[in-house]
Amino acid sequence: MWRPGIEGEAMSQDHPAPDLRRALPSVDAMLQQMGDAIVRWGHGEVSQAIRGILTQARQQLDQGHPLLVSAEALQQRVAAELQARHQPSLRPVFNLTGTVLHTNLGRALLPREAVEAMIAVATAPTTLEFDLERGERGERDSHVESLICELAGTEAATVVNNNAAAVFLVLNTLALGGEVPTSRGELVEIGGAFRVPEIMARSGCQLVEVGTTNRTHLKDYAAAIGARTALLMKVHTSNYRIEGFTHAVEESALATLARQHGLPFVVDMGSGSLVDFAALGLPAEPTVAATVTQGADVITFSGDKLLGGPQCGIIAGRKALIERIRKNPLKRALRLDKLTLAALAEVLKLYRNPTTLPERLPTLRLLTRPLADIEDQAGRLVPGIAAALAPRFQVAAVPCHSQIGSGALPVDTIPSVAIEVAPRSGDDGELRGLAEALRHLPVPVLGRISNGKLLLDLRCLAEAAEAEFLTQWSALGEVLP
Repeated sequence: MWRPGIEGEAMSQDHPAPDLRRALPSVDAMLQQMGDAIVRWGHGEVSQAIRGILTQARQQLDQGHPLLVSAEALQQRVAAELQARHQPSLRPVFNLTGTVLHTNLGRALLPREAVEAMIAVATAPTTLEFDLERGERGERDSHVESLICELAGTEAATVVNNNAAAVFLVLNTLALGGEVPTSRGELVEIGGAFRVPEIMARSGCQLVEVGTTNRTHLKDYAAAIGARTALLMKVHTSNYRIEGFTHAVEESALATLARQHGLPFVVDMGSGSLVDFAALGLPAEPTVAATVTQGADVITFSGDKLLGGPQCGIIAGRKALIERIRKNPLKRALRLDKLTLAALAEVLKLYRNPTTLPERLPTLRLLTRPLADIEDQAGRLVPGIAAALAPRFQVAAVPCHSQIGSGALPVDTIPSVAIEVAPRSGDDGELRGLAEALRHLPVPVLGRISNGKLLLDLRCLAEAAEAEFLTQWSALGEVLP
């Protein structure tokens, strides 16, 4: 005998299978049973999801697929559909790619102080542009300007939404209609097809290429200076390095040349470190303060790279020049919101105490994480992962090297440890299938495939997240092809 809602029950030849479509409940009947969902998502949203699921059910039955048609089973499908539809597209992931500041994964992680500051200003009116002392309109840059000047050693500072915008605004303000001599070896392209020559053209100035790709001398800049020269510019090649027969002009020499001709000297530092990386046991990187000491009049750098803060572009330098930049009408289009300003201010405050900075700032904590700690973590994780992937894959802990990322220190790496996963069959298809399955876990796991093996670099896996990370592997079978 046939019973509605029983999947795959055998049918007697004397009793052909009935039309299960008649057992499907109506939209109204399902709505009456889904009151909690209606409260959460709204009547219209739930109605649409129910209609969609019922349409799918009819199509599957028409194609001869066995299907549970009970109200409870269909309600579960509707609930799953609603959950999937409202799943945020911006989701946390486990970054085991081996790139600490991964542009596609949001770059720097914010410290607790910055997150708390963002929540505080997000949930209440704030003094974003209000001066409490004077009782009148204020300047939003004031929340971070003094901190930037203190740490960078400059007279003034302003902030915009990223460093590309900072470079654009500086050129549009100080070099509109003029020429800007720049070394051919510094005409960089960064992620997203951002190219220095193109941003110069868009900003309204004319690029004058000097020197060659590998060698540029002070005389090349001097020869390029003319009546239309607006400023001299040096771009830090933060995402590549030219080695061998090379020569570049020091900032101090360019600053002197610029002063001799009454021109501003602008340095785009790109990543923009505020601390001595070498003192932390990391690859050396020029600091903002050192570049200011070399004579730069204006410096631009990112807030979400080596600085370890939120995405923004920082412009610091001589007060007269910063004031001109701040008054540019485009500044309003590029300005920061209150959340970013709040986060940036708290990150900058952490730099006032260099002793505790590596522990309190996530970027530096990850970059300076002791290799021994990562090795111990690998020892704890390998058995559980090996058990979850047996017998199709073999798992082992192997030494590897992490990179800093986001165009910072491109050829320098940091020793690390990875969990290496290899298919016993040697089939690359199995490996790609595993990588895809890991991307579909509740908290996606992102590694990198190299030489026929999946590497999960553990440098960025916090010890506090180990339990959650391991728990997911037990559910891997549900998504692993």
